Amino acid sequence: MANYLAHFQTIKNACDHLVIAVEDVSDLWPAVRKGFEERLPFKRAYLNNKTRNSVLVEKLSAEFIITTDPRLRSRFPQEQLLFWFREPYATVVLVSCEDLDEFKTILKPRLKLIVQNDEREWFIVFVSKAHPSNDQATKMAKKVYARLEVDFSSKKRERCCKLDIHSPEPNFWEDLESKIMESIRNTLDRRVQFYEDEIRKLSEQRLMPIWNFCNFFILKGFESLAFMFEMAHLHEDALREYDELELCYLETVTAAGKQRDFGGTDQGDDQAALLNPGNKLLTQIVQDDSFREFEFRQYLFACQSKLLFKLNRPFEVASRGYSFIISFSKVLAHHESMLPFCMREVWVVSACLALINATASHYNDGFGAPDIEKGFYCVQGNLYSLCRVKFMRLAYLIGYGTEIERSPVNSASLSMLSWPMPAVWPPIPPDASSMVLEKEKVILQATPRVKHFGIQRKPLPLEPSTLLREANRRRASLSAGNMVEMFEGRPIFFDGSGSDASIRMSPSSKVHAISMTRTNSSPINFESSIDRPMRLAEIYVAAEHALQQTISDTDLWQSLSSVEGFEKKYLELTKGAADNYHHSWWKRHGVVLDGEIAAVCYKHGNFDLAAKSYEKVCALYAGEGWQDLLAEVLPNLAECQKILNDEAGYLSSCVRLLSLDKSLFSTKERQAFQSEVVRLAHSEMKHPVPLDVSSLITFAGNPGPPLELCDGDPGTLSVTVWSGFPDDITLESLSLTLVATSNVDEGVKALRSSSAPILKPGRNAITLTLPPQKPGSYVLGVLTGQIGQLRFRSHSFSKGGPADSDDFMSYEKPARPILKVSKPRPLVDLAAAISSALLMNEPQWVGIIVRPINYSLKGAVLYIDTGPGLKIEESYPIELERHFDVSQSTTDMESCDQPRKNDSSVAIKEFDQLILQNGRIVLPDWASKITSVIWFPICAISDKLARGTSSGMPQKPSIVDGMRTIALKLEFGVSLNQTFDRTLAVHFTDPFHVSTRVVDKCNDGTLLLQVTLHSQVKATLTIYDACLDLQDGFAHAGQGDGRPTSAFFPLVIAPTAKAGILFCICLGTTIPGDDARAPQPESALNIRYGIAGNRTIGAHAPVTVEPARSEDSKQDLIFRSALVLQRPVMDPCLAVGFLPLSSGGLRVGQLVTMNWRIEWLKDFDENSISETDDEVLYEVNANSETWMIAGRKRGHVSLSKKQGSRIVISILCLPLVAGYVHPPKLGLPNIDEANISCNPAGPHLVCVLPPIFSSSFCIPA
Repeated sequence: MANYLAHFQTIKNACDHLVIAVEDVSDLWPAVRKGFEERLPFKRAYLNNKTRNSVLVEKLSAEFIITTDPRLRSRFPQEQLLFWFREPYATVVLVSCEDLDEFKTILKPRLKLIVQNDEREWFIVFVSKAHPSNDQATKMAKKVYARLEVDFSSKKRERCCKLDIHSPEPNFWEDLESKIMESIRNTLDRRVQFYEDEIRKLSEQRLMPIWNFCNFFILKGFESLAFMFEMAHLHEDALREYDELELCYLETVTAAGKQRDFGGTDQGDDQAALLNPGNKLLTQIVQDDSFREFEFRQYLFACQSKLLFKLNRPFEVASRGYSFIISFSKVLAHHESMLPFCMREVWVVSACLALINATASHYNDGFGAPDIEKGFYCVQGNLYSLCRVKFMRLAYLIGYGTEIERSPVNSASLSMLSWPMPAVWPPIPPDASSMVLEKEKVILQATPRVKHFGIQRKPLPLEPSTLLREANRRRASLSAGNMVEMFEGRPIFFDGSGSDASIRMSPSSKVHAISMTRTNSSPINFESSIDRPMRLAEIYVAAEHALQQTISDTDLWQSLSSVEGFEKKYLELTKGAADNYHHSWWKRHGVVLDGEIAAVCYKHGNFDLAAKSYEKVCALYAGEGWQDLLAEVLPNLAECQKILNDEAGYLSSCVRLLSLDKSLFSTKERQAFQSEVVRLAHSEMKHPVPLDVSSLITFAGNPGPPLELCDGDPGTLSVTVWSGFPDDITLESLSLTLVATSNVDEGVKALRSSSAPILKPGRNAITLTLPPQKPGSYVLGVLTGQIGQLRFRSHSFSKGGPADSDDFMSYEKPARPILKVSKPRPLVDLAAAISSALLMNEPQWVGIIVRPINYSLKGAVLYIDTGPGLKIEESYPIELERHFDVSQSTTDMESCDQPRKNDSSVAIKEFDQLILQNGRIVLPDWASKITSVIWFPICAISDKLARGTSSGMPQKPSIVDGMRTIALKLEFGVSLNQTFDRTLAVHFTDPFHVSTRVVDKCNDGTLLLQVTLHSQVKATLTIYDACLDLQDGFAHAGQGDGRPTSAFFPLVIAPTAKAGILFCICLGTTIPGDDARAPQPESALNIRYGIAGNRTIGAHAPVTVEPARSEDSKQDLIFRSALVLQRPVMDPCLAVGFLPLSSGGLRVGQLVTMNWRIEWLKDFDENSISETDDEVLYEVNANSETWMIAGRKRGHVSLSKKQGSRIVISILCLPLVAGYVHPPKLGLPNIDEANISCNPAGPHLVCVLPPIFSSSFCIPA
């Protein structure tokens, strides 16, 4: 078996390509050899894999070997069977013949003999030596080749091809490669089938006693098949065979049976052979019917990694290698008692380094997919990290524990890593007293580094249990009964954790002190050391001596031989792990390891690099919320920043230390942080920068709904500020910005505190003055302030309340609005309490309704300014009462009263009297949130006398004449910043409108004059008496006292109703020479009346100084109206008549003549007519939208004043619109209307037809 193994390994090392045999029948090989070998390697070859699928091989290596070569001739039949994979995969038969008879008698029998072996894949290459110029030789060569094809080729397979030496055909070489590939493919398929059958047979015999793994491995099994696939460049199939071989071997190893030698005890076995399959010969690791596990498993992985590198898959090599190292390390731990000291740790370190270097050299950065690239760097980082941890364990065993940073990552890695478990702890070497003394000196001088700010922390452990106890426990002569000897009776805590919570010093430090005391008190006796417990220094020396015997790698031992070498190797491994993690998904691992690099940089005084690395670590811990870890690293960063005089960074670190959980630091330590902040804040900083204290000072709005203000209102904003400082801190200033949520372009607005606040630890209530803001919703923005010369800012909301309350604010929840400023809207409304007319020239109550619209009018001031013709009766008080509007729904009234109900501090009132001072009224508080009415007395002054109208010409009095205006200005709001201006129009009028009509004319010349009184107010009017003073030309008939004929007084007139009074008058004459009496051109009607009305509706009784009067008493008022009496129509002077129109009618756009006739009905009367000559003035009036006057509209005509004189006035007119319209009107301006009959002259309406259609605008079809 040993010979076969040696021969097999020799073949593997020497043969890595396929063999193609050349049977040179006609001695042609020297002539064609160059052309054949130039085709190697084959560029594109299609071979069948194990599953009979075609696989493209880019470069298939092969070698042409002539059959007479000793390499093929010297093989024995048994060797050919055992190592069939190296036999030729194709046979090329070279022949040449120029005579057909010679071919039949000599060449053909010989070829039959050569190709009769069915196991060989062959084909014939006929080489033609005929020159192209020799036609006879060429023809003969063609005949021979044709006969050759007939004898040796078939329809299923072409086995012949022709090569012309002088002029080869272009497709010959492609044909040659095709036949070679076909032969190789057939041979490979046949041999794969053979090996599969053999493997199947041996697999079925695995449970039989005669089964041998070595036979299975080489003679009949996996290794030959895998190597054959490798030779054919079918690396995937070869890798699959090695994977199955590994599984088969593991089943063999784990199967219950006899005990086998594990291996690993030879010199140099500490260096892993994961990438070197030829590290040891197979003959050296064979054991009975199998192989030693230590070497053989590494051999299998080396074969696998070799194939993976050929497949250009270094990532898979690294990932498989990492998994293999982890699993094989567990196997080494199982056999650790039989292996050299720390063999497992040393092997893992060498395996990791070998994998890292090999995979890094084969990996092409940037050529793989992003996921593959990140995965590769991740595995590389894992390998570096594993190697780093094992290396630190070796260093700790030889006394370099004080050089290892007791960081969280190192503590977590080493405290969970078990100690080496040899069968017996290595003894102290002879003549090692100087080394022990040196180690003890180092232990004694080692002092833990004191952290900045005087922070006291229990050192983190770097060991799973006390090394002193573990080493002595594994000494052969010690037992559990004499364990107390190790510590000379002193109490020791056996908690297995390497630390105790009740003391600041770690147990390892305590053991150090104990061992040093013993060293100083007793002499060293190495000969008797086996009978007593070993001291810690002795353990270090013994471990170092044993490691020196184990480690065969000079570079690794040099790294452990000195502190400088250890630090160099430690930095190399840590940087390698960090850099690879930075390029992978696990960037956080890289940042954590940056902290370990920072510790070394800090130790050597490179504070700049240390600070940069610590900043990365702190940013990671802060982002993940790992405050316990941050509390370990942040003081180191602060110390570096202080040394570098980085004031801004140092301040930031102090603030971050203060913002950590209070349980992580004592009160004294937190006070030290604050004192540093205050000291720097009040010092002269070279480069002052704003400090971000978002993690220390937080703020939030008060609970409840946001503050709601109207546009233009100032206010007071109350916010809650939480201080994380342990003591009170005085601020020079404090401001808070508001950010509009709807309008991004609005920017931020700062609110400043009026005084310098003092923040106490915990919750503080801060009040800020809020100037008027623009409409919108506002949230809290940034809190800024100043401590001494230092400006700070905070962007963080408070998280002081429970998570389900409004106080709890975080970045996961949207910012809650703190202020809402409504858009410009009506805040108040001023309106007149009444809409009907009031009495003219009488003091009347005018009501102004003040209606707040969801806004408080507390402290509001109303300014009243009356217009012309209006004055306020200041001698009367002003009344204020609550307004009840019946038109409002119950819901609206309840909503209006809701603010008053909520405000219990305001007393409920219904009536109050106010004082007007300089046109200014201050509203009381009880009326600030309800709708109220202000009543103030006002009098409209008018000097005009009311004039009556005739029933023939009913003219209503103009509303404009009685209109008066009141200018109101209301100032309200928190600081009277809101104003509301409104001008109210109040209508004043006379109580009556008088119209007259002559009802009848008696035979004796007496006229019955009807005076109609129209009520113009919404009040009840009572007429007590009436008297008519007639104008010149009229006189009272009868008694002549001017009283009406009907004395039905008192006469009550309902609101807006009418009543009539009848007077009996007659025509009278003026007495000549009576100059004492002034002429009276108009009549005057005097009415004594009373009024009963409600001021909330309209006109009412005039305001009196004493409003409380008896019901029987009344207040009489006087009303005077001027009347113009006209002569009756039975005695006119002139008659004006509208003459009929033509029968053709009127049309739009056609001129028409309008005719009026004027005739004197009686002789001229000087008193009645103002004309003094024979001319009469006329005037034609028409609507300009209806008519266009073409003639003279105004002029004089000559007309005698004798009775019967007449004249016709003709005017051309043009109608403009069609329909029934009023015609033009003829008037006599200089003649009184009382002397004109039939005025207005003409009919009421005339019909105007549309224009006649015209064809001039039509377009012919």
